[in-house]
Amino acid sequence: MEERRQKKKNADWNIRPYLAMGLTAFIVIVLSISVFFLIYRYHGLAAYWNRLMGILQPVLIGLVFAYLVNPIVMFGEKHIFSLLSKRTKKERKAKKAARTLSVIGAVLFVLVIVAVLLGMVIPELYSSIERMVVQLPKQVESFTAWIQGFISEESEFANYLEQVLNKGLDYFENWAKTDFLPQTKNIMTAVTGGVISVVRVLFNVVIGIIISVYILMSKETFIGQAKKLVYALLPAYKGNVLIETVRKGNEIFGGFISGKILDSAIIGVLCFVGLYILKMPYALLVSVIVGVTNVVPFFGPYIGAVPSTILIMLANPIQGLYFVIFILVLQQLDGNIIGPRILGESTGLSSFWVVFAILVGGGLFGFLGMVMGVPVFATFYYMVKRLVSFILRKRGLPQETGQYIKVSCVDPSTNRLDYKEKE
Repeated sequence: MEERRQKKKNADWNIRPYLAMGLTAFIVIVLSISVFFLIYRYHGLAAYWNRLMGILQPVLIGLVFAYLVNPIVMFGEKHIFSLLSKRTKKERKAKKAARTLSVIGAVLFVLVIVAVLLGMVIPELYSSIERMVVQLPKQVESFTAWIQGFISEESEFANYLEQVLNKGLDYFENWAKTDFLPQTKNIMTAVTGGVISVVRVLFNVVIGIIISVYILMSKETFIGQAKKLVYALLPAYKGNVLIETVRKGNEIFGGFISGKILDSAIIGVLCFVGLYILKMPYALLVSVIVGVTNVVPFFGPYIGAVPSTILIMLANPIQGLYFVIFILVLQQLDGNIIGPRILGESTGLSSFWVVFAILVGGGLFGFLGMVMGVPVFATFYYMVKRLVSFILRKRGLPQETGQYIKVSCVDPSTNRLDYKEKE
């Protein structure tokens, strides 16, 4: 009787942590969903939130810009300080001068690079788009003729395809006459509003760059204030865990973002060189599309390849097929050689979790969610991994995943893994 009561007591004691963990997880999920719908479904709060984000846009731009430029600042500060420390005996003065010169130099370096790229890309993009708009009807006709010649003049499919294309052109002309032209006034109003929004964003970018300079000049002070606040609100152990998690998240974000930007730039340049050698149309426009969409992990190459293939095939169907082969070879080069060397294991995620993070992030927040979904989920994955390892270590269980693949059960009395199959 006493033994049965003791077994029942042990069983009740063992199930309580799981109930507490399950209840905590349920409450966290419910609260997260409630906050999400409160922000995005309640229009009054959503309008207030959008207004607040509009006011804070320069600050957010400054934080992002400072975060991206910080590696350049650290590199420049290290070398400038080593030069100034040899010429002055005042270390504090040398550090301050090195920080000032490195911040100004990094900001100017980024702005010059952006200006040079825009000066090279925008005129070529404009001419490519203008040429595409002017030549589009002729390209559609030549594409139709190529299809007819490829299949046969008597083929029903060719005739059907020609009818579909002609109907499409007729529909486009009717739409331009009946819908587009009468709505010119509204379109001009919308364009004017868009221009004003662009000017406002550019103004916020300028203010954001100025704010980023102040952030970079006093980044240690801001970091110290944040740590002081953490240790004031949390116990020492929990504060240590939070700071370590933020440090690891910064490592994941920094490695992923900087590596992905460099990787996409290399792919864009290689794409332009390849298309220029192959003498394909819209070389620069297609290279920009491929380079920008390559920022999205896994799905990026396919997102950029589809519209690029359509553009080239309209000009020359055979070259469109060559482009498909070229982009497959280029993406294999990126996926197997360039990408792994630059990114390495910066996220620590398997292919399945990368795809999962992209799908969830893209479904919730669009293109930005597809780009940032991987590092955000990698940080969350790291936090869960540390929590699970802590719980297992506290219970005296092994932490390696491989040891649990063939486990049938865990002995409650010894906390040892049992690999014997139950009869």
